[in-house]
Amino acid sequence: MDRDQLWQPQFDFFRQEAPDESEYLGQVRSLGELERRARQCSRCGLRRGCRNVVFGEGPPDAVVMMVGEGPGAAEDAQGRPFVGPAGQLLDRILTAAGFRRSEVYITNVVMCRPPFNRLPQAPEVEACLPFLRAKIRLIRPRIVVCLGALATQTLIDPRARITRVRGQWSERDGVLYLPTYHPAALLRDERKKRPVWEDFKKLRETYERLVG
Repeated sequence: MDRDQLWQPQFDFFRQEAPDESEYLGQVRSLGELERRARQCSRCGLRRGCRNVVFGEGPPDAVVMMVGEGPGAAEDAQGRPFVGPAGQLLDRILTAAGFRRSEVYITNVVMCRPPFNRLPQAPEVEACLPFLRAKIRLIRPRIVVCLGALATQTLIDPRARITRVRGQWSERDGVLYLPTYHPAALLRDERKKRPVWEDFKKLRETYERLVG
């Protein structure tokens, strides 16, 4: 990809080291072990109010990773990411763009459902961030799609506004990041469907260049 096409982000928040992160997760060498630790996690209060830890799902060597905000009611009930109405829409978008859900890794910034489906708060994001970093380290995706403002601000730039940066590529440590609207936003505002479709066409074109 021509670097002139890359938005140059600030990864300040991504670089922040959570306390004891190296000791807590630095020696994890597999997704299975990471998931076991996630299910035992009590680093924030969300675990006490949810039914399941929604760790994520997909191939352990996926080329593309999708990162959303946090589980909703359907996800909390089933223990799987993106299975409610927004997830069903994401499935249709993936299919239209030539992807099978089974070939991408899907997860969220936080793994436990916030009360009343509110956005995760900063301490909750910070508590879960070491797990998200570890997933990226272990899976080593070539592309990470940030679904919505929270994922974009967590992984790309805490000052980013999704309306301004969506569809703009950025790069860090050999991984390409593409921010776009969260599928739930499309359910609330159909005008966002066209921009998201344009973003997923970019995703497909770049994916094909990367994998040949």
